Amino acid sequence: MLVYRWQAPIKPTREQARMIFLSEDLNPGEETLKSNQTYPDHRHPFDEIRMILEGEVALNVSGNQLLMRPGDKIMIPSNTKHSYRVIGNQDCICLVANRPF
Repeated sequence: MLVYRWQAPIKPTREQARMIFLSEDLNPGEETLKSNQTYPDHRHPFDEIRMILEGEVALNVSGNQLLMRPGDKIMIPSNTKHSYRVIGNQDCICLVANRPF
């Protein structure tokens, strides 16, 4: 698991975030996680790369608890158990891509 914390005082725009993914040869899609929702443990047969655009989400990645905010990006390795919980009343909008292992 690699976590990249956004350090700039202004959150990235959708276009800036998309350019970050494209510069890493990733083809991102946008995903909306609904407010106050919990997404149960699951795994993927590929690496998942996710960047938060709006809202906040608490991730549990193999027992590691993380709070992700706008601009933060994570790479979850293939076959790693993870779950999400959206924080608050605002939907969490993310860019998501996958990379086969």
